[in-house]
Amino acid sequence: MRGMTRYYHERFFSDVRFTTVALLALFLVGWWKVEEAFLLVPVVALFGATMTAFDASYLLFARHYAARLESDLNAAVGEGTLLAARVEDTYLFPLNQRKVVVLAFGSGFTWFGFMTLLITSVGLAAFLFGLALGLPVLNDHGSWWAVSYLIFLGVTTVGALGVGVWWFVGGEGERRLSSVLDT
Repeated sequence: MRGMTRYYHERFFSDVRFTTVALLALFLVGWWKVEEAFLLVPVVALFGATMTAFDASYLLFARHYAARLESDLNAAVGEGTLLAARVEDTYLFPLNQRKVVVLAFGSGFTWFGFMTLLITSVGLAAFLFGLALGLPVLNDHGSWWAVSYLIFLGVTTVGALGVGVWWFVGGEGERRLSSVLDT
């Protein structure tokens, strides 16, 4: 299970790097007078956000399972023998507490949470700047294109946010893990 958490971090940072490079390239192409590239910025930013949240769901899975295995092993060999789950709860982010993906507030707020907030904020800014820079170009191609693009982007964004709130903030993902691990 610890190997799975390591893999999550590799996947997460790979997705962050890919999204960052893609966003920078799209902005550069857009400023290089191919302004339609700006219209892809919100799509790539949203895709990057959902991919990194998917990576985080994998981390939650691995951390829950590892914590359960450690608890069972500690029960057999003595409490306090394996501490990784408790250290991760304190240092990275707590399990089974309300959070936005892996960003806990209050006493659960950590550097890990701050980095999540920072990466998310930069992605949101890219989404909004790309939208602001791309809409005038889209309007030049006709209102049908602008309306279609905005409907697609709006439905996709609201859908991703809705499912994310249900799964992470509402705790559905962690509840499902607990329903199996606590039996």
